[in-house]
Amino acid sequence: MKEPSSPGHFTLALPSPRRNLSVSCSSSSEHGFQRSSIQEGEAFFRGVLESMQSVYLNRNPTAKAILDLVHSVDNNSLCYDHLAFRTFGVNGYGIDSMASFFLAYGYTQREELRFPGKKLRALWFSPPADSLDGSGSGSGMNGPLPRIFISELLVDQMSPKTQEIIRKYTGSSGSGNKYAALASSLGLLTWEKPLYSEFQQLASESEYAAWTLVNGHALNHVTISTHRLKTHLKDIKKLNQFIEESGFKLNSEGGVLKVSPDGLLQQSSTVADSISFQFSDGITESVPCSYIEFAERLVLPQYKNLPNTEVKEFHRRDGFEVASADKIFESTSKEQVSRVGS
Repeated sequence: MKEPSSPGHFTLALPSPRRNLSVSCSSSSEHGFQRSSIQEGEAFFRGVLESMQSVYLNRNPTAKAILDLVHSVDNNSLCYDHLAFRTFGVNGYGIDSMASFFLAYGYTQREELRFPGKKLRALWFSPPADSLDGSGSGSGMNGPLPRIFISELLVDQMSPKTQEIIRKYTGSSGSGNKYAALASSLGLLTWEKPLYSEFQQLASESEYAAWTLVNGHALNHVTISTHRLKTHLKDIKKLNQFIEESGFKLNSEGGVLKVSPDGLLQQSSTVADSISFQFSDGITESVPCSYIEFAERLVLPQYKNLPNTEVKEFHRRDGFEVASADKIFESTSKEQVSRVGS
């Protein structure tokens, strides 16, 4: 496995002796008395997620700063709505390469989403029923387990030149596709570093392809579950305002707030950070890294009369929206990234 920089481990500057996020995320569940379906392997599973998060936070200072900032407001608790990964849909390096890890620990495959304009498809996966609301009274990756969103580039639909580059690196990676989760947790590429000209070729055709070539299976983003916040910031509109007033850029593609047609899923995201990357020909350039997203899931109409204290995650809008996700993908685009510092 090859990677230009050491991922290291990163701990948020919050009072806790533990490595993970030290913000509390307490929740109850109607299944609270049951053993988690992954309990026997849960410590290992969550440890892998923590390592993925450590790499992510080490490379993306905006994410760390925002997590610190939101937590600082009346000791706000933080939970993750979902984690997202990008893949190449070729040579066994697509969605299945990352999904197999989560499926092995009790996750369930849900709906497929298609993005014809970007030549992408995605699947999302729900955690074990007794984990979404609360095997977790812990924090961050030790709180309620997040949904997983994995997308893949439909490589066969790309130009011959772009296909050749992607097949070159995935094809020479040995059995790297079997270790996608390990690569993500270590912050390593499973293929060799590319030439800068190859990165440029992919970027000219697909920002997604170029991002995946240099970031591999790294966490593309984590998403704060805003409705689980305990202060006024649980309203995503107020959270967006708070973040922008604190000097951070939000993805403006299609408007800062992305709302599903039913109005029950509202999302926003920051613009991706950039990281210095040394290509195999010795050229060092800044490339897009990752970002942080925010999602508010409103209560479904049939549960609107439930007291707030009785509302669980399964009472809220689930799943994802193609139109909204399509705009969230733009958080790593050159147009959005170039807005940082402007």
